[in-house]
Amino acid sequence: MPPRSPLPQRNGLDAAWVRTPDRDPHHPAPWATMRDWLDAKLGEHIDVAEFIRDERFVGHDGTPLGHDDAYEANTFFWFHRDLRDETEVPGEIDIVHRDERIIVIDKPPFLSTIPRGRHVMQSVVVKLRAELGLPELTPAHRLDRLTSGLLLLTTERRWRAPYQELFQSRTVQKTYLAVADRLPADRLPATVENHLRKQHGSRRVQHLAGQPANSRSLIEHSHDTVHEGHERAVYRLTPHTGKTHQLRQHMLTLGVPITGDPLYPEILPVSVDDFTVPLQLLAHSLRFDDPVDGTPRAFEATRAFPIVAPAPAQDPLPAQDPID
Repeated sequence: MPPRSPLPQRNGLDAAWVRTPDRDPHHPAPWATMRDWLDAKLGEHIDVAEFIRDERFVGHDGTPLGHDDAYEANTFFWFHRDLRDETEVPGEIDIVHRDERIIVIDKPPFLSTIPRGRHVMQSVVVKLRAELGLPELTPAHRLDRLTSGLLLLTTERRWRAPYQELFQSRTVQKTYLAVADRLPADRLPATVENHLRKQHGSRRVQHLAGQPANSRSLIEHSHDTVHEGHERAVYRLTPHTGKTHQLRQHMLTLGVPITGDPLYPEILPVSVDDFTVPLQLLAHSLRFDDPVDGTPRAFEATRAFPIVAPAPAQDPLPAQDPID
């Protein structure tokens, strides 16, 4: 890990950093200057000469990199990336609970939890760091971009580890609600166990038959509803493991994919900036004993369910990137 950044956050984002390789006594460095190394490392993505001219690369003490500075091994540099335009994600981030250590929000659909890919400014972390003035705000767990509902964040770095450990150790009781076609009553409740794997570069997880189960969910009927003019069932989902897209794949395994899912059972040609059909999956409740003072904690989402498509915030930008 690098030392603390000499650059302050910008728009709720930490500065990016790079480090030159360690010195190899048997092979001299092939770069005469730091600029040469940065060109090789970053030249495909940024104009290194322009960044140096504008003093956008700085060392550990905040000193800008010079155009002809000699190459040195094991040296850190920090810089802020240029951000591309993003379509504003509609919908409100509702704060369900806030105290000294944690903030619990009810996340709208289509909003990324963390800055990632083409969703940087349009992410929970970046938006709330700026809005609440909390530069160390960090999620203790994650929700898929398309999933709505409860997300717990820690306010400062010192609280991060104990709350993240709650989720990593699976000691948090989580329930979700989902809308899908109705299953016969004699098929529920159902426990789905199978082996899920997500290949690098694939947008979907695969169910691998014959492999030991690494995912488990309890699926129960909650109540019936009418959604978009059709009779549907609302299911209560209790995951006992936390694999990517686990609940979406487990509902598909039962033969009732979640309404509004653009990936299961098949990939639909939906733009990343199309906010018209929300996934009907809501992180509904969180229950746990507080890792700092032992107090029982219980939170429930306040968002209406089934989820209604949010009103558009502005005309979407042209985009071909896939949804997740």
